[in-house]
Amino acid sequence: MQILLVPKMSTFCINFLKKVLMYSTKLVVLTGAGISTECGIPDYRSPNGAYSSGFRPITHQEFLRSTRARRRYWARSYAGWRQFTAAQPSAAHCALAAFENAGRVDFMVTQNVDRLHHRAGSNPLELHGTVYNVICINCGYSLCRSLFQDQLKSLNPKWAEAIENLDHGNAGSDKSFGMKQRPDGDIEIDEKFWEEDFAIPTCQKCNGVLKPDVVFFGDNVPKERADMAMEASRSCDAFLVLGSSVMTMSAFRLVRYLQNCIGLLVTVFG
Repeated sequence: MQILLVPKMSTFCINFLKKVLMYSTKLVVLTGAGISTECGIPDYRSPNGAYSSGFRPITHQEFLRSTRARRRYWARSYAGWRQFTAAQPSAAHCALAAFENAGRVDFMVTQNVDRLHHRAGSNPLELHGTVYNVICINCGYSLCRSLFQDQLKSLNPKWAEAIENLDHGNAGSDKSFGMKQRPDGDIEIDEKFWEEDFAIPTCQKCNGVLKPDVVFFGDNVPKERADMAMEASRSCDAFLVLGSSVMTMSAFRLVRYLQNCIGLLVTVFG
């Protein structure tokens, strides 16, 4: 198999990618957080990503075992939702949607949870889920995030009023109270700015714990979803990776499998 790693887009690489798009009949595309950074949503692993400041995302195990962790997560996520959903698709999102509509992309998989591909007109397999849905970990009941936001607002009117009146300003500025947008839609807030009694809605069906419909660190991609990604990869003749370091096991597993199976793997970092 031929592997092409593209750290920067030279004229040669652009022409090469044109040929990939032109001659591939079953192209699979995998996108990561790097495709959304110019939209104002940071990634984790780039030099200026969330990890560079010492940030560590909540884990699946922490979310399940700690009420305090869930309260912190939802308070910060509620605070960041307006800014997160204001992000617009980038030129890359729109170009991929155009390639799909033209029949040049056979299947798309994204590690992102931001739904920017959908807003650009694509319908990718969301490997890690999406923050636009909320699910019950006990009974599986699902609701859209906008309804959940309304519930949070109703239960926490003082917090909601403070957030809605806040001028976010630039990240880290005085106007933003030092708030920083995070990759999964929440905002980093000093503990003194979120209240210990922040109330979280429970499942209306079974009173269970609600979580965003995403694969947290430490959790596994649902088998059916992982199988769909693997099946698409098995049948492709070229595999294009955009904006991903392929450091998560779910993405690495696909690339590792493909090493011995297809003719071309192209990875574009930036």
